Amino acid sequence: MFLHPVEAMHGDLGIVSQDDIFLALSNSGETDELNILVPSIRQIGCKVIALTGNPHSSLAKSSDVVIDVGVAREACPMNLAPTASTTALLAMGDALAVVLIKKRHFNMGDFKRIHPGGALGHRLSSSVKDIMLVGKHIPMVRLGTSLEQAVAEMDRPNLGVTFVVDDHLHLCGIITDGDIRRLIVQKKAISDYKVDEVMTKHPLNIGPEAPAYDTLNLMEQHQSTLLPIIEDDMTVAGILHLHDILGKGEFKFNGR
Repeated sequence: MFLHPVEAMHGDLGIVSQDDIFLALSNSGETDELNILVPSIRQIGCKVIALTGNPHSSLAKSSDVVIDVGVAREACPMNLAPTASTTALLAMGDALAVVLIKKRHFNMGDFKRIHPGGALGHRLSSSVKDIMLVGKHIPMVRLGTSLEQAVAEMDRPNLGVTFVVDDHLHLCGIITDGDIRRLIVQKKAISDYKVDEVMTKHPLNIGPEAPAYDTLNLMEQHQSTLLPIIEDDMTVAGILHLHDILGKGEFKFNGR
């Protein structure tokens, strides 16, 4: 949005204040409307960051910070229509957004609170029990099972893991495809092992009543793509994949 210089100076629209940062985008840096506006913006006390392909332009000289987004030539065959330069501006805008996300520690919980109506907001508003996979979708083997059988169970739902449980379906451990890969790299025969010898005991888990956005933050923190969903007595209730939260195709409940 462009403001009339007088409006910007007096703040009649209340859009710009001295605590703001004004991003000025112009490939040439000589856009008349923008260069007329910037002095008024600066008079308010607002800092100006120029994104321009000409760091020696009028815009650059009147800005506090200059980000050079120049391109060698436009994608236009005549090198006239702003094509490559507009893409460079978009890419820099995305880069700045990512930096701000990290600096402000913005997480999926924040996203859910300010974007509740979209598809991702819908998922993040759910409880784990609404989106976890249950029943036959859960890969499980009993203690004492051969590792070969465990690999077959991992392959069945194609999730890359299997839970190891006791006779009461209490979670005892987890085996991932990474565990199998490490054995192969070490040139160890899978047929020589039982799941008890390979599994990771006390794996990261969460309860079915947990909010999806808290679960997503937990998975991000531990760099995990899969979580066992466990009842209070350690009985396996389900399994949750990162895709079940972020979305992979149509939104589904419990794998249906």
